[in-house]
This record gives sequence, structure tokens and C-alpha cells, in this order.
Amino acid sequence: MLHLKGIILFYCLAVALLASSCSNNADTASNFKLDLHNYPAAQRKAASGAMIYADSSRTGFPYSKDPHVVYFNDRYLMYFSIPPYANPEKAKSIRGWGIGIAESRDLKHWNKIGELIPESPCEAKGLCAPGAIIRDGIVHLFYQTYGNFPKDAICHACSKDGINFTRDPSNPVFSPDGNWNNGRAIDAEVVKFGDKYLLYYATRDRNGKIQMQGVASTGENSTFARGTWKHISKDAPILKPELPWETKCIEAASAIVRDGKVYMFYAGGYNNNPQQIGVAVSNDGIHFKRLSDKPFLANGKSGEWNSSESGHPHIFSAPDGNLWLFYQGNDNNGKNWFISKVKVEFKDGKPVIAE
Repeated sequence: MLHLKGIILFYCLAVALLASSCSNNADTASNFKLDLHNYPAAQRKAASGAMIYADSSRTGFPYSKDPHVVYFNDRYLMYFSIPPYANPEKAKSIRGWGIGIAESRDLKHWNKIGELIPESPCEAKGLCAPGAIIRDGIVHLFYQTYGNFPKDAICHACSKDGINFTRDPSNPVFSPDGNWNNGRAIDAEVVKFGDKYLLYYATRDRNGKIQMQGVASTGENSTFARGTWKHISKDAPILKPELPWETKCIEAASAIVRDGKVYMFYAGGYNNNPQQIGVAVSNDGIHFKRLSDKPFLANGKSGEWNSSESGHPHIFSAPDGNLWLFYQGNDNNGKNWFISKVKVEFKDGKPVIAE
């Protein structure tokens, strides 16, 4: 264990410039101008002054999901899922889903600057759904493998510049045990709570039908490697679908600590079912209570850019103290995906969408 810890500390402190980890070539870092003329609902949303972002470099049409934002080195970085290449030749050399990286100075205008592409054997079919934390000047990225279904698991990588990442040699670092789940772990979210880090993840029941939330923990000085995580929800999920609008799915937890409590923003319902966003709160980070039986952020009305869903939330606390809820949406049952955000405020101990 000491030997492994030394290896991990070394790679996290090294400047990760090896091209295979994250390539900043013409394809991954090009500025593809987002043309909204073929997407009138999204165009109207952008015209209202709202953020609308999607990357089209892999498919030729806007398709970006699962946003996660950090503030690092005097700019904002957004990590998000991008689909497989539509071009067959490109798809041969770079397989499956990847993670896009975009930067911004104002949280509205974004410029894609890189990608994480499959590198290690466990990522061979793809990787996606990023979640990041910053510790001691290092960006720690947690993400899932893709395409292995019950064997998909959480991986870890780290970076000194937020763009070039070095994989954890022990990947994948976490998958759950327990009789209530099928061993799958996706949608990683790591948050520091007291003297420990909590890893929220989504998994399914033994039949692979119902999506639920679980949690693991590790110490505040952890390397985040495999074997350092303690599965807290071994006996039962911490949140499962119970309300009508949650249908058969709760996933994509995003957590923020405020006044000694953990507020979890989560996605209810599978994609385009529609997926909508709810909020639950916990005093210990493990036992959660919903703040409402209605969605915190519902899907849009007919004709709006997010009429098919408002999903996969990320709650972000900006350096100026403002809270922003990033989320994905579309109006055509998933033929394309955009990312947007709304401002959130706390009133009487509860989050509300700012006017």
C-alpha cells in the first residue's frame, strides 16, 4: 500500500504531458462555431441571454452531456461527455464516448480546449460522466467506464493544468458490493464533508432495471486509489425512485455542503422520460430527505429547448459566491444535447431558482 501510495503521489505531482492521456490536437481543441439555425428553440434560449453550449466536432451536430464545472488557474473549466465519432475512420482510432474539456472566463461563452479519450484497458469501450475536485493545486477527475454495463466502474485521473490527465494506476478505483445492486457504478460525484470525502454513484438493481444512488467514503488525505474507498451503502441504496416523476431512475447526483448539511441535486427519470431534477438534504451525507415531492427544475414546455428533459445536474459554487446549476437538455428525444445553467439561491435553508 505504501508503494502504491508513493506511485500515485508521484504521478499526481508530475506534469502530465504525454500525448496519449489527453491530446490537444486540431480535432480535440478546434473552435467549432456553434450554429443554432437548425435548432430554433435553442437559438431562442441563447437570444434571451442564457448560456447554451454544445460541441459538434465529433458528430457534426451539437451533442454534449453530463456537465461538471470547476474554477482552476484563473478560469472556468467544464468537463462533459461527448459521443463516439460519426466518421468511421475516426471511430476506428478513437473508440466510444469521451470527455470534452472547455474553458470560459464568464461562465457563458465556452471554448473547447481538449479531450480525454480511451487509454487504459478498462476504458477501451469509452469513458464519460466526469466529476472533478481540486486539492492542493491538482485537479482530480472521477469518471465512469462505458459500454460494459454491469461491469462499468468509477475511474480516477489527475492533472496539474486541468487539461492533460494521468490515469490512476489502480483504475478502476470503485465498484459497489452488496446484494441490492448489480455491481455497476456510474455518474461519480466526490465532495469533501468534514474530515472525509464522499463518493456518490449511481447503480442498478440486480435485474438492471431500477437506477439508484449509493455512497462510499475515504479519508481527507486519501490517494483515491482502489482499496481506499469504504462502501457505506452496502446494505441498501441511499436514494431510490419513489415519486411518480422519478419513474424508475435516480442518478447523476451533484452535492454541495452548506451549513453543515449536504444538499444533493439529482436526476429523476431516465433520459427523455422526461428526466427532471430534484433536491434532497442530509445531516450526515448518507441519510437523505427530499425537499419536495415536485421537481426542482422540470423539463420545459412544448416548443422550448429542453422540452424532452432537464437532466444530469451539476451544482457549482463560483468564486464570487454565486451558485449555478448546470444541466443538459434537448427538445427531440435525444437527437442532440445542449448544456445550460440557471442561478440558484438559498432561502430559509432551501435552494430556489433565482428570478
